[in-house]
Amino acid sequence: MKRLLCFFAILAAVTQVLTVVDAVAAKDMATKEAEYLKRIEKDRIKEEYGRKIMDRKPSSYMTIEEYEELSKPKDKMSIDYGTPQVEKPYDMQYVPHPIYKLARYNDPPGSPDLAVNLDLFKNGQMNLPGITSPDFTFMVYPAVYYYPERKAVSCDLFMVALRDNDSSVNKILKANIAHRFPDPILSTDKELTNSSTYRTLTPIDFSADSRKLLVKEKIGSSADGIWQTNIIVYDFSTRASYNLSELRDAVSYYWKEYKGIDLIDKRWDIYPLGFSKGNPNRVMATAYAYTGDTPVFLGVWSIDYKGEQSRLISLNNGSIEVASNGFKIVKDGAVNKTLVEKQEKFERDLVKRHAAAERKQDRAEVKEMKTEMKEKLKEVNKQFKLEKEDYRLMDKLKGTTEENDNIEKYKELQEALDKKRELKAEKAEQKQKQKELNKQGKEQRKLEKAQRKAEKEAEKAKEKENKPPKGGTPIQ
Repeated sequence: MKRLLCFFAILAAVTQVLTVVDAVAAKDMATKEAEYLKRIEKDRIKEEYGRKIMDRKPSSYMTIEEYEELSKPKDKMSIDYGTPQVEKPYDMQYVPHPIYKLARYNDPPGSPDLAVNLDLFKNGQMNLPGITSPDFTFMVYPAVYYYPERKAVSCDLFMVALRDNDSSVNKILKANIAHRFPDPILSTDKELTNSSTYRTLTPIDFSADSRKLLVKEKIGSSADGIWQTNIIVYDFSTRASYNLSELRDAVSYYWKEYKGIDLIDKRWDIYPLGFSKGNPNRVMATAYAYTGDTPVFLGVWSIDYKGEQSRLISLNNGSIEVASNGFKIVKDGAVNKTLVEKQEKFERDLVKRHAAAERKQDRAEVKEMKTEMKEKLKEVNKQFKLEKEDYRLMDKLKGTTEENDNIEKYKELQEALDKKRELKAEKAEQKQKQKELNKQGKEQRKLEKAQRKAEKEAEKAKEKENKPPKGGTPIQ
């Protein structure tokens, strides 16, 4: 019997111990789970902070959405380009900055011509200076192409829109091929079957109303020179072009019928000069024959811009009234060296100030992000502490059997805990207010000290002024 009693006593003790161990284990498990969740949340907040720091300066790592956003097509016509800047090599202290002015493009009449260089053969394409319309709304420039397999050259004419709200010179300086219309207004034949041939388009001049453009098309070979020049007029209002081939027929017919010379057997060509001053709808041109060392003048001719009603104006190469409407820019000296150096110094200082402002702003943003992260971490810790206290309350209620008693007890404990928190918050607030008052008092004492010091210095200065010189009398 005694053995049985001992057995039950031992069994009861073991059961009590196991119950305590299970309770402690359950408590430790709940605490560990809460701590684990807290650590996960804090790691997430820190990772979010690190991502924000890296996103300030985008790197090569980006999401698909970010890549697609950056890859969206941009309207090149809406981009504003500044005036070209003079590049200064690293080994030079000063490079002249040119000054530009407006000049007539077709001056003297018929003089414009394409001037290509080795860049055409190296790059396969070359954009040449263009002509600006009289109303300064757009520009036309030639783009020349080189085909090395046939050693041939072709050409297109493109139109570029000029920006408003600027001076005429700056409009031309800021013109950029990014603002050009995609389709050329005129193009030469691209089917170059013969080797070493070229077809180029040269703008000659605009009409006075900027609605028509006179162009000459040169066809020839690099082996034996120009074969033929065609005169073309492009009408911007109708977007139509007119080849004035009738003028060649008129020149050939006149010299054969009235002079008995068949120009088919001769080498000759026509040269457009521009639009007539007296009649803006007519184009002026001259013709020359190459029958010896000296070219033979074949007369001054005019024709309607649509290629009709060709007329012989004169057989004398005298004064011809030809309009000059289009514009270009030419260099007109250089900016004073002192002004250039001052401008460069100002720009360097401006860049430094901007860089310093950007660094300051960047530091402020980083500080703000860090403060935000700390606030979030504090909130996580606060939430964990509240959950821990709530768990302790629930743990104290274990062992009671009545549900109503549990609810009442929980409310009492919760109210006591809330009062404790309020008291703690009030103490913290009072401490912060006292800290601010101490700071204000310190600043006030510092200000009073500075004021007393200034008053003493003022008194000393006044005494020094009123102090008579040695051997003299005081100032009354």
